[in-house]
Amino acid sequence: MGETRVGVGVILKNDKGEILVGKRKNSHAPYFSIPGGHLEEGESFEDAACREILEETGIVVDAVKVIAVTNDIETWKESGKHYISVILFTDNFSGEPVLREPEKCEGWIWMDPEHLIEPHFEASRNAIECYLKKCIYIGNQLC
Repeated sequence: MGETRVGVGVILKNDKGEILVGKRKNSHAPYFSIPGGHLEEGESFEDAACREILEETGIVVDAVKVIAVTNDIETWKESGKHYISVILFTDNFSGEPVLREPEKCEGWIWMDPEHLIEPHFEASRNAIECYLKKCIYIGNQLC
């Protein structure tokens, strides 16, 4: 029996209303996804989000806020890895995305959140749906 892990995902919105997504390699390949990663022991959601964004993209985040949580059951069915993902949002950042972890991501693009590029990672898809619908969780029933 595996353990349930906690992930963090970050929706970065630019001044055109676009959000940042990358095409994943290795873990979560071949899916597109918002930036994010694992919560480390003793780390706040906000600190994890800022750390992951900086590590993956070189972008410095000034402030983030928790907006949603996802329970990634389809990913568990597909890979046997069960994640609960805490989703954060910011439009308060500086810099442009740079590919800082080429072993984990093919590259970053800004895109319209209403028209997701496919294939898209479950946690990211659910996060963006919560963001667009302004709800904190989407379970068996729509919010």
